[in-house]
Amino acid sequence: MRPKLAALTAALLVAALALALGAAATGAPPPRAPSEFFGIGPQTPLTDKDAEYMRAGGIGVVRMAVPWSSVQERRKRGVYNWAGLDEGVEIAARNGLKVLPFLYGTPHWLAAKPTTLPVDNATQRREWKAFLTAAVERYGPGGEFWAERSPNGSGGVAPYVSYEPVTPTPDPVTPKPEPIGRPIPIRTWQLWNEANFFYFAVPASPTRYARLVTISSQAIKAADPGAKVILSGLFAKPTAGYPKGMPATQFLAALYRFPGLKTRFDGISLHPYAVDTETLEEYVEEFHDVTTENRDRVPLYITEMGWGSESNFNEVAFEQGPLGQVRQLRGSYRYLLENRTRLGIRQVHWFSWKDIQGDCNFCDSVGLFREGKGFKAKPSWRAFVALSRGRLRP
Repeated sequence: MRPKLAALTAALLVAALALALGAAATGAPPPRAPSEFFGIGPQTPLTDKDAEYMRAGGIGVVRMAVPWSSVQERRKRGVYNWAGLDEGVEIAARNGLKVLPFLYGTPHWLAAKPTTLPVDNATQRREWKAFLTAAVERYGPGGEFWAERSPNGSGGVAPYVSYEPVTPTPDPVTPKPEPIGRPIPIRTWQLWNEANFFYFAVPASPTRYARLVTISSQAIKAADPGAKVILSGLFAKPTAGYPKGMPATQFLAALYRFPGLKTRFDGISLHPYAVDTETLEEYVEEFHDVTTENRDRVPLYITEMGWGSESNFNEVAFEQGPLGQVRQLRGSYRYLLENRTRLGIRQVHWFSWKDIQGDCNFCDSVGLFREGKGFKAKPSWRAFVALSRGRLRP
């Protein structure tokens, strides 16, 4: 092809795509949804500035990883390092955001690999249940985390919001935590991450995961009877076969075959990573059909979905360029918003907030903002805010 003709063809393609995106943007706005519908999964520790942008942008929930192997690195009963999670929960609460934690990762002193579900022996099961109980007792209603930060020391609702630095205490090592205003206790807990995929669970076994759900639900609800237990986000279509992977629909259907198990959870979760919006719709509908077939009207949480803004489609199907990211984001959210009631969708979490290098094969471009301390928004952030009815900046 001649250079001038090639350049003209490329320009026409870009113009056509931009026109298509503009036409989609001028259509009827999607139905409104509560702020809790819009969630986000950060790849880096949460900062106050992150939370301010999230809140302004209409985001109501932050999904946070709680790796057991980091919280309890050593075999010492009842000794947990909550420092990292404390900071994230405190920042979220200070900015009016709820937290959805997912708990996963068996410590090395209990299993050779963190991907081993802690269900093989009495020691693993006991320690896992103790870990869950400690988490609920710390961050649930009236938990010690909230009591430490409440002006009256009771964990109740504070009569004011104070963001000013507190007066230093005589002990500089363990200063008294700053009051955060209104506590936002964690009432919803997600059990593991992608339990049907070898990256997080080996083997991908419904039987083993059903055991985990049973003992986990018992522990969490004993500590907080009003808590909600959400199943692991299931990777829609792993390319690896058993024991490394199992399709989400097949995995969920197998779970329903365990007598009484559906009374142990209050929500199901899907990670419908797909080549495009149309394929995502197929994944979600198939997943919902499993609940219908089992006569279970259970809420659905999309705890991860996303596309990258790099143009490496032939290498990574989830990377479709900046305008492709906008197109898929807009199409997927419109579908999920329009079918929210029919499908019982409670939350949808975009993965991720900012790009980061060296993690997954599209983590370097899946964010709504570019990597770094600043806030260099991509076109996808503007598209997101249009759907959430939020603002571009605080």
